[in-house]
Amino acid sequence: MECRAERAACPPTAEHAPMRGPMMTRGRAQETDVCGVTAAVAVIDGKWKTLLLWLLESGPRRPGELRRLAPGLSEKVLTQALREMESDGLVHREVYEELPLKTVYSLTPFGRELSEALGPLADWGHRRLERLTGAREQAS
Repeated sequence: MECRAERAACPPTAEHAPMRGPMMTRGRAQETDVCGVTAAVAVIDGKWKTLLLWLLESGPRRPGELRRLAPGLSEKVLTQALREMESDGLVHREVYEELPLKTVYSLTPFGRELSEALGPLADWGHRRLERLTGAREQAS
C-alpha cells in the first residue's frame, strides 16, 4: 500500500481506514509500523490539541491562561491533552518551585516543527471552507 502523502510505501500493517474513537488513534501514537500521516495524526488527534499548539506558538502559557483562551475546555481535559503532548515531545512543562506553584507550558522544537507542518494543511482547510460556503450560497 502506498502512502500518497509521503510517496513512499507504508508497511503492510499500516491502514488508512478511518479510525473510530480517540483511544484507537492515541494508541497508535507510540507505534512505529504505521504510515507517516497516521503517525502525525495520532499526536494531534482530539478536539483541543491543534488549538493548544496554535495558542503555544506565540510563547509559553500557564494552564489557566490556556483555559481562558479555549472556552469549553475543562481543566481535566486540558491536563490530559497537555500530558499527552508532553509525552509525545510536543510541549515542555516547567514547574517553578515557588508558592503558589507555577506551571508553564511551551512548545519544544519538535512541537514547533509540527505546528509549522500543519500550516499548509490549515491553508487547505480554509480553501475547503470557502468552497463549501460558495456551494451553499449557489444552492440558495
